[in-house]
Amino acid sequence: MVSFVLKLQRVLLKHAFYGVYTMKYLIINADDFGLHEYINAGIIRGFKEGFITSTSLMCSAPAFENAVELAKANPALGIGIHLTLVGGVAPLLPQDKVSSLVDENGVFPLDYVQFIKKFALGKVCKNEILAELSAQIERGLSTGLTITHFDSHQHLHVLPGLIDIVIELSKKYGIDKIRLPSEKISWTGGYNAGFGRIIGRLGLTICSELARRKLKNAGILCPDHFFGMLAGGNLTVDLVANIMDNLPDGYTEIMTHPGLHGDMLDNLYPWGYHWESELTAFTALKNIDKIESKGISLINFGGLNYAK
Repeated sequence: MVSFVLKLQRVLLKHAFYGVYTMKYLIINADDFGLHEYINAGIIRGFKEGFITSTSLMCSAPAFENAVELAKANPALGIGIHLTLVGGVAPLLPQDKVSSLVDENGVFPLDYVQFIKKFALGKVCKNEILAELSAQIERGLSTGLTITHFDSHQHLHVLPGLIDIVIELSKKYGIDKIRLPSEKISWTGGYNAGFGRIIGRLGLTICSELARRKLKNAGILCPDHFFGMLAGGNLTVDLVANIMDNLPDGYTEIMTHPGLHGDMLDNLYPWGYHWESELTAFTALKNIDKIESKGISLINFGGLNYAK
């Protein structure tokens, strides 16, 4: 009997120190906090009325001040920084300080395809990336909000070459948790994605897995699992239910893009997102009930604390 107890203790200690677990921890992170007041309002509704636990603050976006005000009024909502180099928004630094990052109108390129082409051709100055992202982080920190993690607009932070810059910034500012958008390439959840989205997900997952070793070596934590790329902007009640019904053990992040007045947002951002449907996916009673019935523990990135 004594021998059995000692063996059990050793197993439990191994689980504690090496991150072996059977619990299901879930982060629901809403992106683009600060891009528009309708997006901000949707995120806060999803937090108050549903089970959104975390969001990512765009520190150079037009509705930044409104987002900060809302974040301070809802202190239990986890706040990360959404590092931004695309999306048609203006940089924080003057245009002449980041000339390789902006177009003729002085704003970032609209999407990641434009950025990657320019980056691959060596037409983007890495020192300008470092300077602009540092300015965004410092603006976020200056609010007094507790910053839980980094992620990025359109996931640029996991690109080879950029991940090294983000790791450097993570160490500099003491933010040791980062999104890793590595969605399992066999997952569909019943979503019928187009070929372009499938290829895009494959490329992002490959980049993420290449980044995983670097993050681990740097002592930076990231969730084990990720959902929200293949069906990004198109999550529904049933898709989210499917994810939770099959949620793997460990730490999982689901990325979402909720918002109010979707018709108005569609006129501004041509990404094909279903803002209000995504909000409904995380406020529906059907899915709220699954949190308890499936034994899921809701956290934000601040709760990502397994052994490094």
